[in-house]
Amino acid sequence: MSVVISVRVPRWVKEKLEEHGVNIAELIREKLIEEARRLEDRWFDKELEEIGSILAERIDPYEFAEIIDEERRSR
Repeated sequence: MSVVISVRVPRWVKEKLEEHGVNIAELIREKLIEEARRLEDRWFDKELEEIGSILAERIDPYEFAEIIDEERRSR
C-alpha cells in the first residue's frame, strides 16, 4: 500500500524540471526510496558494529579465524 506525500517547492523549480522533461513524481519517489535504504543500511551497520564489539569481548579473533580456516579446508 502506498501513501501520498505532498511537497511545496518554488514555482521556478517545478517549471525548470518540467522544461527538461523530468518526471517529478518518479524523481521524488526514487530519491525517497534511496534515502530510506541509506538510513536502513546505516542502522544495520551500527547494529553490526555493536554486535561485533560484544562478540570481540567473548571470542578471541585469532581462534575464530582458525575455526573458519579449518572449516574451509574441510570442504
